[in-house]
Amino acid sequence: MSQHGVAGDRVTPGNAARKPGAGRHSAKHRVARRNTPSSTQIVGLTAALAAAAGAVGFSHSTLASPTQANSAVNLAASSLDNGQLSGITTARIQARQLATRDSSRVQLAGNDTNKKQAAAAQLAKARAAKLTATQALTTKRATALAAAKAKADAAEKKARESATRCEIMVTGYHITATFGQGGSRWAHNHTGLDFAAPMGTPIHSVMKGVVIFADWAGPYGRQVQVRHEDGTVTWYNHMSKFSVSVGETVYAGDQVGAIGMTGNTTGPHLHFEVHPDGGDAIDPTPWLRNHCGLDPYTAG
Repeated sequence: MSQHGVAGDRVTPGNAARKPGAGRHSAKHRVARRNTPSSTQIVGLTAALAAAAGAVGFSHSTLASPTQANSAVNLAASSLDNGQLSGITTARIQARQLATRDSSRVQLAGNDTNKKQAAAAQLAKARAAKLTATQALTTKRATALAAAKAKADAAEKKARESATRCEIMVTGYHITATFGQGGSRWAHNHTGLDFAAPMGTPIHSVMKGVVIFADWAGPYGRQVQVRHEDGTVTWYNHMSKFSVSVGETVYAGDQVGAIGMTGNTTGPHLHFEVHPDGGDAIDPTPWLRNHCGLDPYTAG
């Protein structure tokens, strides 16, 4: 038997059950597997590295320093072949790449959240600024309106309290008797101007003045006398009620009583008289026209 024959028939560990021609085929598959380690192989290689480290007799209790730990890992790694080390390295690179991608995703998500929060804050700031501007404008307008109203009220008050302003005494009336008119209804010629109107119609002061009389006055019935600032006294007679008291200040248009039939009268009306400086009565018609700018025949 030749040496070549002996060598060909030699049985070694690892090829005892190997079929002829299977060596080269298996080697090709091993190279392919080494180049593309699967997750199962990676786990196995990691376990092999741990087992190799344990086989050389190291434990946590004997590794007193990081240097000793590194030496143990290096010693364990030296017991592995190049294929196993390449698989472990590939697994570590893939794990780092996965961690990097995850970190990038988290960072991108965080950046997007920050942008949204910044945009929301900017929008809220703009809305707050707009609300502040609107409130300021509303306040400004309200202040202007209040000032305008106050000015108008002051002007109205001033006009109302003016000593020269006049208003007709009754509305919805018609003239039934004039000054100086004679007849059996009066003991003397008529001393005033009669304004016939429905019972209860309000009677107003013709001008600003002070009430100097408010009582029963015989044939005049219920009577109110008002002295005006120029000394003229006006009389309001035959009223059904009083609306003022002696000493009260009244303005043009203020109610002093109401149309009635008290005293010497044949129907509800206001008998109005004008007494300059409190003296004798004069014709109310020219006084109203000249002093107040009122025409009793058209004003009512």
